[in-house]
Amino acid sequence: MSTKTMDRRSARERLLAAADELFYADGVHSVGIDRVIERAGVAKATLYSAFGSKDELIRCYLTARQAARREGMTRKLARYDTPRERLLGVFDVLAEQVAEPGFRGCAFLNASAESRPGSTVEEVSSESRAWLRSLFAELGQAAGALDAERLAQQLVLLYDGAVVAAQMDRDLTAVTVARGVAAVLADAALADAALADAALADAATGS
Repeated sequence: MSTKTMDRRSARERLLAAADELFYADGVHSVGIDRVIERAGVAKATLYSAFGSKDELIRCYLTARQAARREGMTRKLARYDTPRERLLGVFDVLAEQVAEPGFRGCAFLNASAESRPGSTVEEVSSESRAWLRSLFAELGQAAGALDAERLAQQLVLLYDGAVVAAQMDRDLTAVTVARGVAAVLADAALADAALADAALADAATGS
């Protein structure tokens, strides 16, 4: 981001932009306040005036990350035509993310690894996790899965594993592999639903 672009932003926006860059690259606790205010080009008093504390800055950083993640996912899934395609499309979106040059894993997982139980990080990260599970459950239900919650649990595990493999092993194929397994699980769930519907139909007709 150019200095000129940064200067056109409010002090709060510059602090959030600096925090987003530094916290994601180097860790929420490894990065001190002085580095953030230096990158943002503001006084220390400005940071405390805008956020009150570093913990609040961290909370706002993660909240903004989640909002951008949700908006991006919603927008990109709109390009798919069927519920099944949208369900598996979550992994396509993830594949785009892990291929980005600055990818350093899941911001929420990274921050949680540095934080204590009961912290602000845990609260925001739990909300992010709940959103991902709900997303898979809603997409699974729309696709016709008999037990959408169970399918969501399975797909979250695949999603998590792909993220960790992409970060720790530098394996960009991990998401493709995870998507293939997700397709098998999704199709099995949809087949179970079709069988259940057929059984109900048979029972209703007395055959």
